[in-house]
Amino acid sequence: MNLRFSLKSPLCVLLLALSLTFVANAQNMDGIERARMKAMLKMIKDDIKKSYYDASFHGIDLEEKFKKSEDRLGQVQTTPEALGVIAQTLIDFNDSHLYFIPPIRNIAVEYGWRIYAIGDKTYVTAVKPGSDASKQGLKVGDQVVAINGFRPARSELWKMLYYYNAISKHSRMALDVLSPGDSEPHRVEISSEVKTKPQKITFETYFRLDNDFDYIENYKHRFFTVGPINIWRMPDFELDPGDVDSAVGHLEKHAPLILDLRGNGGGYVKALEELAGYFSDKDVQIAQLKGRKAMDPMLAKTHGKDLLTGKVVVLVDSRSASAAEILARLLQIQGRGIVIGDRSAGAVMQAQSFSEHMGTDSVIPFGVSVTNADVIMSDGKSLEHEGVVPDELIIPTAADLAAGRDPVLARAVEILGGKIDPAEAGKMSQFYWK
Repeated sequence: MNLRFSLKSPLCVLLLALSLTFVANAQNMDGIERARMKAMLKMIKDDIKKSYYDASFHGIDLEEKFKKSEDRLGQVQTTPEALGVIAQTLIDFNDSHLYFIPPIRNIAVEYGWRIYAIGDKTYVTAVKPGSDASKQGLKVGDQVVAINGFRPARSELWKMLYYYNAISKHSRMALDVLSPGDSEPHRVEISSEVKTKPQKITFETYFRLDNDFDYIENYKHRFFTVGPINIWRMPDFELDPGDVDSAVGHLEKHAPLILDLRGNGGGYVKALEELAGYFSDKDVQIAQLKGRKAMDPMLAKTHGKDLLTGKVVVLVDSRSASAAEILARLLQIQGRGIVIGDRSAGAVMQAQSFSEHMGTDSVIPFGVSVTNADVIMSDGKSLEHEGVVPDELIIPTAADLAAGRDPVLARAVEILGGKIDPAEAGKMSQFYWK
């Protein structure tokens, strides 16, 4: 069993569009498969029982809860249904960092489109060229009113993404969309692309297999300048402290800075602490950790003469989660930075990731993220389910999305005394498909 501490939201995991199971290939379960699912459930229960931060489990009777789930596993007929039972057991805790990472299959299903919440609506934000989604007329900027008949409310969207991207990939999807300028939604039926992947799958390769987008390109840290203004598009906190220092080295230390944390789902605690130390001339307590036992707080040690001293504007959106939210709120509380954009995800806990496996000759890896601490900011509040409220709320419109405009980045440049056309700003946010 491997273990690591992180501040990474499942939202980031879900938006990677993992290819794990495939509903069209849902074989009936035999006795061996059913026993495996029950064994998996028990291992997950043991991890939660041992490590979950709240010894009362939010008032949930852990034994009773998992016994009911075990009984349900005795009734389901297919593997995707069984995985759904296990996943729902953890979702019922209503905890952003407690979630099941199911076994990967060697079948990849690519949807060819991506969505996320903007304000209180859900929009198509990328469509893969040449995909069936593109051929059927799905376009960036289309508002998604329903997916397979279910309305994607902002607060529930992550659960929908989790189901379709991690538990049960679908060979065909029905989207009800409202295009810019239309008064009524229309239905788009989209076939997914199905591929068989021969590679051996391990826990270490778990999050990078079978995506229909270019993982490396989309998760690069990118640096731009607009006049004297530095822009850092920071996709995650999956960095060692030394990597943080190297990234900061791209910046002019006394220049105004736009720290773009949109889509940043978090990452390592140490990376957060290292970066936070560049914004204060003294050591700072970032947050207290509330767990079963007394825990050391998150601390940022000042970098002294190497500080970033320019004015800071932080960009966040509904996908900014965990470590990204903590940093944005820290700079906001300190008065060190202005936060603009959309309200962040409200997925802020500290978790341990457990990699488990079943079998000996044929090993089946799976995992579970278990929350080991609530994160309490210096104002005494947790960001879980609340998120960071921007100092200036800026919501891109459907027309902005369709035209590739980025009014949030353009406004950030304006705040810092510069000027850039929203269409030019949009070119700094390119999405890369395979």
